[in-house]
Amino acid sequence: MERKVHKEVEDNAEVLRWSEQSQLTNGDSLKPGYVSELFSYTHVNVRQNDLNELQEIWERCEAADQEIFYQLYGDISYLLDVPIDRNLFRALAQFWNPGYSCFTFGRVDVTPTIEEYQALLRCPRAQADRVYTKPPVTLSFKKKLLSITGMSEDWVVKNIKKKGDSECFPWSALKEIINRHPDQRKKLDLLALGIYGLVIFPKVLGYIDVSVVDLFERLDKHVDPVPAILAETFRSLSSCRREGEGRFIGCAPLLLVWILNHFKHVERAPGRVFLDGFSPLKDFLSKDWPGGFTEEKWMVIFKDIRDGDVLWRASWNVTSDILYRCGERDWVPLPGIWGYVGYAPLLVSRQYGSRQFILATRDLLGSDFAFKGDQYKNKVRGVAEAWKQTRRVKLFTYDLEPSQDFEQWRSSRRLHYDDIETRKVARAREKLKV
Repeated sequence: MERKVHKEVEDNAEVLRWSEQSQLTNGDSLKPGYVSELFSYTHVNVRQNDLNELQEIWERCEAADQEIFYQLYGDISYLLDVPIDRNLFRALAQFWNPGYSCFTFGRVDVTPTIEEYQALLRCPRAQADRVYTKPPVTLSFKKKLLSITGMSEDWVVKNIKKKGDSECFPWSALKEIINRHPDQRKKLDLLALGIYGLVIFPKVLGYIDVSVVDLFERLDKHVDPVPAILAETFRSLSSCRREGEGRFIGCAPLLLVWILNHFKHVERAPGRVFLDGFSPLKDFLSKDWPGGFTEEKWMVIFKDIRDGDVLWRASWNVTSDILYRCGERDWVPLPGIWGYVGYAPLLVSRQYGSRQFILATRDLLGSDFAFKGDQYKNKVRGVAEAWKQTRRVKLFTYDLEPSQDFEQWRSSRRLHYDDIETRKVARAREKLKV
């Protein structure tokens, strides 16, 4: 049975009144007296998969086959060529604020949004608000691999591996199928699965996780992968910040493309985004970007960011009709492949070309949960139900200044992170003077 989604598009002024009243009545997500438990410095492992073999397979594809791939899976192949600046990433992670699912640079809040990632990936088959939700009962991993690879049962059983808490299969086995499969369309599908498993959701290096296969199977049903990509990016950043260390298992290339496009130095070419076939990821790869900085230098750059340094509305983000809440929640619950997390798009309304106003954050803190234990299935059903009623708002106003009420609210709230002006940044500043 098709899932019916009720969509509402609301007036900017009405949403502003509702949001401020909700914050006034229900209070902030962070209650008075809350004490941050984050570490002052987070050791983030940004190790990525070796993508040379994926890149070689892609480059061997004929131009016509690559065009078919774009029509099926959008621009994910460009992620193979995005360089990972580990110093930039490790510095950026220090500013992640789990309490509000955003990056906080002093008095500047920014976060990747559904609409921005949709614009970057350009997934042509995805339907708006049609999201992946983990089903309570799924086929066994063996049956999934039999279906998606077309290989024998003996081959599948041989290649299913257990790595920690992950059931997965090796990229080397998938590569073998891609290289010898007689059906070119099947090769393209398996290549896309490789990109999803090694680049977008790289949980176990060199392997594709069963949950990635589950999401990938749903793409044919017009599921939008972006909420899941955002969810696992946010959850991994928050996990690293709370533990003080960890390996990032979200999509690092996409996050770096996003943050660099919000720096003021970026050349704006708004006319090109309306050209047929314009690709923000391809455009990114054609430009020179700042690099070669130490982690300490990047931390000082981020710490010193001011409103005027931020390119609030990326030139390729042309939408003003945004999703801002689902069901009775005051924000958007993001369903991932390993868990869920909430985010509040109204916190970064300036990224949509709108004035910043007070947002509703009731129960945002604590919305993160993993697919473990006995209780998560009830939570999954609640999130799936919330997505049946999505609420949108048209925000574009040309006015990027925060409202006075927002400035007062922001000044008074307790942020859920330790001030980054710690010994680490102090040492960084001293090193830069030498």
